[in-house]
Amino acid sequence: MNYRFQNLLGAPYRGGNVVVVNNTLLVSPVGNRVSVTDLHKSETLTLPCQSSTNLRRIAASPDGVFLLAIDEKNRCLFINLRRRVVLHRITFKHPVASAKFSPDGHLIAVAAGKLLQIWRSPGFRKEFFPFELIKTFADCNDKITALDWSPDSNFILAGSKDLTVRLFCLKKLKKYSKPFLFLGHRDAIVGCFFGIDKKTNKILRVCTISRDGAIFSWGYTVDDGKFDEGGEHISEPESPGTPEQRQRQNGEGDGNLTVKKRKDFDGKDGFLDEESEFSLHRLKWELLKKDYFMQAPAKLTACDYHKGLDMLVVGFSNGVFGLYQMPDFVCIHLLSISREKITTAVFNDLGNWLTFGCAKLGQLLVWEWKSESYILKQQGHYFDVNCLAYSPDAQLLATGADDNKVKVWTVSSGCCFVTFSEHTNAVTALHFMASNHSLLSASLDGTVRAWDLFRYRNFRTFTTPTSKQFVSLAADQSGEVICAGTLDSFEIYVWSMKTGRLLDVLSGHEGPVHGLMFSPTNAILASSSWDKSVRLWDVFEGKGAVETFSHTHDVLTLVYRPDGKQLACSTLDGIIHFWDPFEGLLMYTIEGRRDIAGGRLMTDRRSAANSTTGKCFTTLCYSADGSYILAGGRSKYICMYDVADQVLLRRFQITNNLSLDGVLDFLNSKNMTEAGPLELIDDDNSDMEEGVDRQMQSKLAYELPGSMPNRGRPVIQTKCLRIAPTGKSWAAATTEGVLVYSMDDSFIFDPTDLDIDVTPEAVDAALDDGQPKRALILSLRLNEDALIKKCIISVSPAEVPAVASSVPFKYLQRLIEALADLLENCPHLEFILRWCQELCKVHGPSIQQNSRTLLPALKSLQKAITRLHQDLADTCSSNEYMLRYLCSTSGKR
Repeated sequence: MNYRFQNLLGAPYRGGNVVVVNNTLLVSPVGNRVSVTDLHKSETLTLPCQSSTNLRRIAASPDGVFLLAIDEKNRCLFINLRRRVVLHRITFKHPVASAKFSPDGHLIAVAAGKLLQIWRSPGFRKEFFPFELIKTFADCNDKITALDWSPDSNFILAGSKDLTVRLFCLKKLKKYSKPFLFLGHRDAIVGCFFGIDKKTNKILRVCTISRDGAIFSWGYTVDDGKFDEGGEHISEPESPGTPEQRQRQNGEGDGNLTVKKRKDFDGKDGFLDEESEFSLHRLKWELLKKDYFMQAPAKLTACDYHKGLDMLVVGFSNGVFGLYQMPDFVCIHLLSISREKITTAVFNDLGNWLTFGCAKLGQLLVWEWKSESYILKQQGHYFDVNCLAYSPDAQLLATGADDNKVKVWTVSSGCCFVTFSEHTNAVTALHFMASNHSLLSASLDGTVRAWDLFRYRNFRTFTTPTSKQFVSLAADQSGEVICAGTLDSFEIYVWSMKTGRLLDVLSGHEGPVHGLMFSPTNAILASSSWDKSVRLWDVFEGKGAVETFSHTHDVLTLVYRPDGKQLACSTLDGIIHFWDPFEGLLMYTIEGRRDIAGGRLMTDRRSAANSTTGKCFTTLCYSADGSYILAGGRSKYICMYDVADQVLLRRFQITNNLSLDGVLDFLNSKNMTEAGPLELIDDDNSDMEEGVDRQMQSKLAYELPGSMPNRGRPVIQTKCLRIAPTGKSWAAATTEGVLVYSMDDSFIFDPTDLDIDVTPEAVDAALDDGQPKRALILSLRLNEDALIKKCIISVSPAEVPAVASSVPFKYLQRLIEALADLLENCPHLEFILRWCQELCKVHGPSIQQNSRTLLPALKSLQKAITRLHQDLADTCSSNEYMLRYLCSTSGKR
């Protein structure tokens, strides 16, 4: 039961901006969550915190500790990125188009509509008012679209839709001073940046970029002394003021434009006085140069400027991006990465990697421009994920979706390493073969395809004489027979895996066959249909249906218990039926209508309590040991039931995202108008960012009768549930993406056989006295992971057989789990493998008799050994070829 959210797969990027933290951490919004990708390790992790709606903007502090995440409702989360927790919350009164931390990290600039707000950045300390509004600039006439700070955190550039860029000063002035205006653009401003001198960190120029592809370079004059783009004075008359001011103006001082005295967290006023330095916004700026990217009719949609390298990257609405050396405007690269709009483009800290995002395709790319190679290339599913499948060793997860694609993910890293796109219609079912080297997929295009995970190709295609739509898939334990159920003809087709020939067609159902599964212990095939029946088929003997289980409502899905002695199926009335497949008897039922009842849809005319829509389970999944069952459907909840006692153990709420329909239990009557709910009235701006949610408006997917798309608002639901063979994690295919839940590894004191003498001190005393048997038994009774591993390591190799034989069977599962964890982290591989071998020798008969209880632990051990074998095989092969090369070269010398 101790599961918690771990990761979100299937949609790396859906819109908004991305940021690169500490040069290697790529932070991107995914719906209402934040995803963090380590570019060095190629690992992706999703933060557990959620916003109330889809995220629009994110910003990271210069030191990479804090993250600002702002959603569509202008609610802001202030997150500690390293600890992955929310520190503070605030709601802005206007839509936020941009937000940026100051270079010193003390201030945050927020573009809230037409207003430019300067906030004090909160710290770690809990405060009643963590956000303090320091200053508000209301000079812009339209929405602010771009921001940039000066290196000294004293000046801000703000670009707006009113075709102007304004230079604001944050100094404490004696009287109000208007900001300087950069004019001349003919379209909305997309970016504005300060150009600086790399040596002195002095501001040399300002670059402004508009959506029509124009870039203007501006320089300033000081007392009629113009600065050219190289930072040199064209003329240098004597500067007025004090000698200290003249020294700083001529660059003879410390090279800084200002002496920073910022507000600290105690609230001390540290703004600079007016007389301390000349102000950039009071200087005479003039246009030095105009350049154009010449990509019409495409619009410029994203840009970023690296001050250290003086380089500019721009992205366009036609999928083209350009890399330019400034200020000479020399094109280094001009390439096309897609045909859709680039919604974000950003440098990393060193400037060697470029990150591009395409919201319409759900695509995220990291490209190294010097070597012209990809560092990361991830793309989520275009539409909803329909089906999942874990590999037998639990290391891989396959997903199939309405975008006709099959993707295979590495569970540990959260990255997709292969995509199969040969299907021409939605993928509806997946199945991993027992060999772990091949994958089966069924689709509405009328084909079942087999994929080779070594060569990444489609090596077998199973078809029918007439075109059918397949919605379910199963394969027997030997992998010789493949079966698929249809949506239209209500038949089950049987093929040979070796030859690809159609062997048989099983007829008898009178409705779509949505559930199909072979028994784990014999060759009996179970099928469920909307004709209110579950049928058992003897496929190899050819006897047809050998048993029929009738129900009073449509059967939506079925699943076998891992030991094959129980069959569970879900019906349209919200009841889970448990059958004995050998005796043909109904064992018990679980009433789940109240448990699965979710939120109210925007178009519902009844309350959530009185509505009958969606109060049923469309997907079921047994745990690895068969003791509990997971159930999900058209609801925001996933229910976990204890099978033996038929009680609800826990409900998982898969999301709090109010951008999806069906999350709220009660609708606010204030949002109701004569034309219907306020949120369903389409008053969006035409140039709004297009993301995956906008694509939902034209989505046509097969669903249960009566479930229509809610005018483009996706409805929250769970389409598929699968638990890993190790039992330590499970995955759910939801509207949000593929949610992965894993076992909580945090310390929980759960002793197995506690006594007054069973203490950590007693374990240490036994180890000191040279009694490894007693120490290991005491640690197993105490059930503390660190002590168990300590006792295992302390046993000498010669004593391993004797200690292994002394372990009682009731502690065997806990010992195997500890060995599996040690194999992944401990350097003493041979020693741990010796432990595993001795346990199998001594407790072999007991393990066979209680295989159902020990199956999750054994699967974890198998996963660890398989992964270790792969790593060692790669290392040995590379060393072998290196040694051959060295031997051959030394012989020649």
